Amino acid sequence: MRKERLIVPVIVAVAVAWAVAQTIASLMFERELARAIQDLQARGELSIWRSEADQGWLTSTGVIHLAPLFGDGWHLDITYRARHGLLSTRMDGHLQQHRERTGHARVEVARKPPTWEARYHPLSGTFDGALELSPLVLRQENRTLSLHGSRLSVQGKFGDWKLRAYLKSARLDDGETTLEAGPVTLESRYAYIDGAYHFTQRDLLKVSGLHWRSPTLELDADELVLHSKAELDEQELRIRGELTLGEVMSADQVLMTGKVVGELSRLNADALRSLLEHLKAEAARGGGGVTKRDLLTHLSGDIRTLMRDSPRLDLLEVDLDSPMLGLSLEGDGALIFNAGDLDALDPEGLTSRKGQQAWRERLDGDFLWRDLPAVVALWLGLPLGTEDLQVDVVSGEVRLNGRPLPPLSSRLP
Repeated sequence: MRKERLIVPVIVAVAVAWAVAQTIASLMFERELARAIQDLQARGELSIWRSEADQGWLTSTGVIHLAPLFGDGWHLDITYRARHGLLSTRMDGHLQQHRERTGHARVEVARKPPTWEARYHPLSGTFDGALELSPLVLRQENRTLSLHGSRLSVQGKFGDWKLRAYLKSARLDDGETTLEAGPVTLESRYAYIDGAYHFTQRDLLKVSGLHWRSPTLELDADELVLHSKAELDEQELRIRGELTLGEVMSADQVLMTGKVVGELSRLNADALRSLLEHLKAEAARGGGGVTKRDLLTHLSGDIRTLMRDSPRLDLLEVDLDSPMLGLSLEGDGALIFNAGDLDALDPEGLTSRKGQQAWRERLDGDFLWRDLPAVVALWLGLPLGTEDLQVDVVSGEVRLNGRPLPPLSSRLP
């Protein structure tokens, strides 16, 4: 009899524990989803928001919207349904282009919208999701972009995300010109602190085949590899990239092969964060009717401050070779922005040639081309025995081995 009396309390305790666990799972899922959306907004690259959100005890549903910060070139809806469990939350949904803003482009996909599925583990805070897209065709006037064999997977947790993408083939048709690429793979890792105040993003992009066809030119590349790293810390934004070219072929000959390594640095971190905040605020107001000049006027203070640490572009290594042309390029150099008296610069002037010239006059730098080919020296009007080419940029003006840059149109064959 005593055992029977204990059964009811045990059942009640188990039921309460299960209900509490379900509630906690639901609350944790909602918290992590809200944080993820907030951090994506903080990056300032996309406009992202949520609608039709319904947080339930057993299930939660809603729609996540993605769009460019300005303009209406595209607008993607991601519907989701989350089934909360004690140890994991199962998620699924579909993707659909927003029907109200198609612009001048028309998208053709399979009748059934692409679906996705994922799992969220509340105890570890990790997420694991996958998406496979049906063939997609985008048409705009006489241009057609076709994508086939797209797969995407996302793994990680708050503050550390990994993305892997695969595209079997992509083809762009524009009249008699076509560009075809594939397979294409992308591996990306994004680590950040709350609000993306600091972040590091590493990307590895591989294009295993690239083919260009036009009435006047045919190019084939066997492999292109791009490594990049973007890092925002307390002081600056730094972006480093390394592009490696396999063999770029034309007329059955190697037109180009080699590597280029560069880095952009000293972009003021606080100014960048302020600039992104103002951009998001402007986008939230709709941005309708705002011209490029109006936007530059509104952001002029942030733009000036962004440049106050004298940003620089370093070409750390350039090593290119063209057996077809009998040319090679090996060198390095740097280009630096002069940040003196920034108040004299007018960001609004970037919309005119005269205004752009004032910004170009702030550029100083140099580049050394080692072992200059004789034919290049001939084109540039330099002595044939010239071994190295020193390219100097002084207040925006280019000089070659101390001489003003000659008109290239009269030198090239």
